[in-house]
Amino acid sequence: MLDITIIAFAHHKGGTGKTTSCLNVAGYLQKDGKSVLVVDCDPQANATAGLGVNPETLELSMYDVFMSVFEGFPDAGITDVIVSTASGIDLAPATLDLVGVEPYLYSIENRAGLLKEALDRVKDDYDFILIDTPPSMGQFVINGLVAADHTVVTLDAGTFALKGMEALSAVFGDIREMLGEDVAADFAILTRWKGSGDPAAGTGGLALFLKRIFSPASSAEEEKERERLKAFESEVKKAFKQVFTVPYSPAIYETQQKGVPISHYAPESDAGREYRAIATALAGRDKKHDEDV
Repeated sequence: MLDITIIAFAHHKGGTGKTTSCLNVAGYLQKDGKSVLVVDCDPQANATAGLGVNPETLELSMYDVFMSVFEGFPDAGITDVIVSTASGIDLAPATLDLVGVEPYLYSIENRAGLLKEALDRVKDDYDFILIDTPPSMGQFVINGLVAADHTVVTLDAGTFALKGMEALSAVFGDIREMLGEDVAADFAILTRWKGSGDPAAGTGGLALFLKRIFSPASSAEEEKERERLKAFESEVKKAFKQVFTVPYSPAIYETQQKGVPISHYAPESDAGREYRAIATALAGRDKKHDEDV
């Protein structure tokens, strides 16, 4: 049996719903009775704020965990920085100070494995650890990918999303070649859209939703967009074993203001039901992996 399953949420582009997906999957796992830790490795600290924790009030954060390996900095393990949240999810929070860590990391050889080593200290305490990585190609993303058992890639339906997949695939290949670590990126989440199966609803997030109200597209434009999305979804399904689509929902933004996952605020919303399905699939993949072992 595996003691723990670690899942990284990754995309080098911002605005793909990465943090939102991380927190909402964590919420449904917690609702299912699992013990869950979210590790915020993004200096923007959106996952930290999204779980109702103000980064400015923190004395210790993931900054201290990473910096503790360098001479002259206090020794701080991940157990020293973990805080409880109102949702019942534990959090290893981030602060803006994380920006200052990356230059130090380039000075040491084992920089890619620091997070993995840190998480070894809590591997017996949680059923799942979810890592929110920053929108970049830097060392925090690499640390998250190396530490994870599974990687979930979040994509929006934008024109350049497939190019983003190509860039991520290159990073995965570099990690395999240089570090000998395999990146199991078998899940994809397409966020904030209705997909090709709902012609009446249209696609996209809040901006496109408002555009449709104030400047409705012609039926020809809508048909062209549906065809583009259908082709896009088909391409994504070629690259990942499981692909989920999460529709635009006002509840997503409301939960962010409340500082809890959608599972704890609007579980029966369209987006909430899809995130529940994603969490169930991830938990099922973990169970199957355990049985195979």
